[in-house]
Amino acid sequence: MKKSKLPFLLILITGFLFSCSVLKTAPYDQYSFQKAVEIKIDASHLIEKAENPYQENIIDIQKLKNKIAKIVEYEKYKPNNEITYKMWLLLADENKNLLAGFLKRWEEKNTLSSFFITEAKGQITEAFDLLIQYEGKKDPAVKNQLLELISKN
Repeated sequence: MKKSKLPFLLILITGFLFSCSVLKTAPYDQYSFQKAVEIKIDASHLIEKAENPYQENIIDIQKLKNKIAKIVEYEKYKPNNEITYKMWLLLADENKNLLAGFLKRWEEKNTLSSFFITEAKGQITEAFDLLIQYEGKKDPAVKNQLLELISKN
């Protein structure tokens, strides 16, 4: 009787361990959460200034770009952190329509219309909100929304 249960038990344990390794997600990280909130707020305030010439805000823009570069590098080396890392890469990509893309467009145009600013701010804020929710809860529903956003871009 014991012999017949042993293979079943080994298969069950192996299956459990394999499923756990496939579904690994980086654990909650206070620093990542805090930086995401901080950068969202900084970005939001900066976006509101885009009706003014780019050069008037160059110092704040560079500070924000530096913060983004630092968090991208930080997230890159955390284990089981592919989703958060890809999201930060998306936010930092000047060729996409999120934060870095907004800053690039502002630089090219020098000033942006209030309508464009409002629309872009909504999209950028929504992306940050998803990232912050995911960092705070590691919720599968939010994870799926992030993956959908990443795959669209």
